[in-house]
Amino acid sequence: MAEHKLTLTLDNVSKSFARVDKNDITNALENIDLTMHDGEFISVVGTSGCGKSTMLRLIAGLITPTTGTLTVNGTEIDGPDPDRGMVFQQPTLFPWLTVEKNISFSFRMRHQLEGHEDEVRRILDVIGLTAFKDDYPAQLSGGMAQRVALARSLICQPEILLLDEPLGALDAFTRMNMQDEILDIWRRTRQLVVMVTHDVDEAIYMGTKVVVMEPHPGRIMGEIDIAMDYPRNRSSSQFVAYRNQILDMLHYGNKEE
Repeated sequence: MAEHKLTLTLDNVSKSFARVDKNDITNALENIDLTMHDGEFISVVGTSGCGKSTMLRLIAGLITPTTGTLTVNGTEIDGPDPDRGMVFQQPTLFPWLTVEKNISFSFRMRHQLEGHEDEVRRILDVIGLTAFKDDYPAQLSGGMAQRVALARSLICQPEILLLDEPLGALDAFTRMNMQDEILDIWRRTRQLVVMVTHDVDEAIYMGTKVVVMEPHPGRIMGEIDIAMDYPRNRSSSQFVAYRNQILDMLHYGNKEE
């Protein structure tokens, strides 16, 4: 069995939010037990309201659990950390920096840009924004801005990369290109990636494991190991079988009359 350098553990984690308007409590997550390691790509799927994004924010240290603990190599998560990078559903860019400077921001902050210029140029080409490298975020479309945000996090190579539906605003062809780029970087770095998505095919195409969740409150219904080599054939019988299994768990499978 391979020895892991990093272990992320969610131990009996629950999260509740007070609803001031209705004077009650919303239980977003309940009794989440999950262990993840470096080298894994965890896809998390489920309907709206099942706490997928809440779980990512807990791992990022942006919020704290109501009960239970989250640890990295036995150390409890008690706030954000640069080793846990997160890409949100909406792009978060520095409006006063150009596309190129947004992407290279972490290198500049660490005074490490020299020697990484080619990597910045390459990822600009991958996301199709080389011609826009001197533009500012306000000059970009929503999809273009999200590509920049994603590229900025990918290039930093944090130990844990958290992706909250990062490709939803992209057109189909750019989305597939970015899926392959994320996988290429992950396969080289062997970091832990945890990605939330509503797209079952995307979850199977990218993940080593798919975690299926149900709502009200958010709970884990099951964990499915995806035993397929990369790159994956989306039309293969094995891929379709995984899709049908997940859709059945989410109650979207074919119903017999």
